[in-house]
Amino acid sequence: MAPIRVAMIIQGYLPRVGGAERQLAALAPLLQAQGVELSVLTRRYPGLAPFEIIGGVPVHRLPIPGPKAVASLSFTLSALWLLRRLRPHVIHAHELLSPTTAAVAAKRLFGVPVVAKVLRGGELGDVAKLQSRSSGISRLQRFRHEVDGFIVISKEIDEELAGVGVPPEKRFFIPNGVDLERFASVSPEEKAALRASLGLPDGPIALFTGRLVPEKRVDQLVALWPTIRATHPAATLLVLGTGGEEARLQQMAGGGVRFTGRIEDVVPYLQAADLFVLPSATEGLSNALLEAMAAGLAVVATSVGGAPDVIEHGDNGWLVPPDDRAALEAALLALLGDAERRATLGQRARERVTRDYALPVIAQRLYALYSHLVSGQPLATTDEGRRTNADG
Repeated sequence: MAPIRVAMIIQGYLPRVGGAERQLAALAPLLQAQGVELSVLTRRYPGLAPFEIIGGVPVHRLPIPGPKAVASLSFTLSALWLLRRLRPHVIHAHELLSPTTAAVAAKRLFGVPVVAKVLRGGELGDVAKLQSRSSGISRLQRFRHEVDGFIVISKEIDEELAGVGVPPEKRFFIPNGVDLERFASVSPEEKAALRASLGLPDGPIALFTGRLVPEKRVDQLVALWPTIRATHPAATLLVLGTGGEEARLQQMAGGGVRFTGRIEDVVPYLQAADLFVLPSATEGLSNALLEAMAAGLAVVATSVGGAPDVIEHGDNGWLVPPDDRAALEAALLALLGDAERRATLGQRARERVTRDYALPVIAQRLYALYSHLVSGQPLATTDEGRRTNADG
């Protein structure tokens, strides 16, 4: 089959780092290997070049001058001009805001099929954001009619799209994927050596990695850590990442809490830790969670976003309700004191993501969806390529 040209529209891209950016960068070489010719259209933030090639992918950074409304209009118009020149077979928008707005406008002008990936559900998710805006309901209705395929990464998002009238045949379950070779589990001896090389203590280590923003609820972890230390005096909370909450969290922190700032390669820290914690109030499908599970870590996560899809409570991880500090504390106390249980949960977590969230499998599903939209070629199986609420 001839190469498929796909234009990816995303709010930010490398070297800016976030979950969506990292996922796209990880998938790019696998899609290219299947014959997909990628281009990335993104916003031009200060200090970044208008154009460069990253990992063999042309990255076009479009201007966003002035106030928010002007910046959005400028981005859309610039994207339309560039898409006319690129002539993609498929436009893949990441997020139901300006990326999908630009993609749908291009479809109207050029007749190109559009795929829209919904990045997050819940109160801070894509659908909720549109519903809270004066023009958002009409935009959702337009997207429902004109977007050819919505990529959902969790049951929560699938249900939200169903709730605004997106039919099952337009909702495709293609979750985020994880690189199983890079994020691998290690032996106890290797773990000990990694701790020594990273300057980490010998006691139990709980790890958070991600943006330090209010919805991640890292403040709850920091606030309860003195209680954790009362039972497990040698326990360490390791916080990887930066964000607007960083200074406040550092001021709150007592003994046994360490902040690393931004870490380029989180793999050795995951492999050196004993437990991964994600206390978020809202999520899409956390890449950090999938990476921790791939690394064979026992995980404690709130039951939001895609976490309940990938975690079976008590079998391959531990789920707690969001903003339930007592439940979070009880989970941490129990698992930090039970190395055998952590090992079992970590092994089963690795098995779970290996079966359903391996990066090559996700790339194959995307390629099948692109082929389906371009040529009408049937998807390989409805179980792999599509899921509605009834599929569960």
